[in-house]
Amino acid sequence: MKIMELTYFIERDYDYEAFLTYKIPENMHNDEKYARQLCEYFVTGGKEYELQSNEMKGSEEILIVKEVGEARRFTDETSYKGRGIFLEFRSYNSSGDMPVLHTQALNSHWDVIRYLLKDVVDIPGKGQFLRDSAEIDEDRAVYVMYVGDKI
Repeated sequence: MKIMELTYFIERDYDYEAFLTYKIPENMHNDEKYARQLCEYFVTGGKEYELQSNEMKGSEEILIVKEVGEARRFTDETSYKGRGIFLEFRSYNSSGDMPVLHTQALNSHWDVIRYLLKDVVDIPGKGQFLRDSAEIDEDRAVYVMYVGDKI
């Protein structure tokens, strides 16, 4: 069985340092690999990283990220570790408060990709919103989509 890799590199002063590598058996969990590549932000170890570049080299998938700093935390955050695949929708506004509009349990990372590919998302029970950005928060085991104005 062929193993594919997804490696995060941190951009530091015109140099790149390997940060984290996922080894993924081919034809297994490719949907998670692609969902990660569609997120503009990545949170792990209490730090936030911004995607700079999405690259490939042979069978290796490479994400170049830049450290933003300490991850912003909100009072209404929940950890989803061991509970399945979840997507939080948070309202992005100028006040800095980003409340959860809705939390969606999903069956697969493929279902997450459906949302991540959209410019306008339909949040169950809330309506359509403009997508601002998305992150994978490994500390809480959740995808987070930030949305702006309601359409």
